[in-house]
Amino acid sequence: MIITDIVQKRKRLSALYIDGEFAMKLDTETLLASRFSVGSEITDEELKELIDQSNEKRAKEKALWLISYRDHSKKELTEKVRKTSDDDSARKAVERMEELGLVDDEKFARRYAEELIFTKHLSIKGARYKLTEKGIDRELADEILEELDPDPREHIRIIVERKYKTALSDEKGRRRCVAALQRMGYSWSDINAVFGEYNEETEYEI
Repeated sequence: MIITDIVQKRKRLSALYIDGEFAMKLDTETLLASRFSVGSEITDEELKELIDQSNEKRAKEKALWLISYRDHSKKELTEKVRKTSDDDSARKAVERMEELGLVDDEKFARRYAEELIFTKHLSIKGARYKLTEKGIDRELADEILEELDPDPREHIRIIVERKYKTALSDEKGRRRCVAALQRMGYSWSDINAVFGEYNEETEYEI
């Protein structure tokens, strides 16, 4: 097979033509760094190696671009890179980010847990679900959440004051508030205890 043309395209890609026909788009830098140019002969094995190198480089660039915007867990980053890369290239790219210290599940989990608990006011249960959804090990998630040790009733009070205080005056509003708090993982006993602070004479039955 003979490389008959290389045409640079947008997004750091170049179109590779073999034997007069378009073959594929490859990473431009990978092509330039290779020994191949217009007129070079290339075997199937050499082409596959070139494709693999291009895919791995693009996967690493995608991973770097994603983590430049915000922290990611290893699982989350791998899944996002896989959207534009093959599985092997995505895995290698994320492993490289981990080697460089740019991906660290424990650091990510601690920052994310604090956000979930103290900014979004999720319950321990709700935060645990979100952490494991991101691929954080259950044991690590539990350890971090135990260290944070949030007071569920205090967080319920914050949520009620911010969003639902006026809703507690009628049954429909109370039910809506209860449903929202339960979706966040709060128990009925904690919810009812806080509701009792707003009307000490009544324990709401749902």
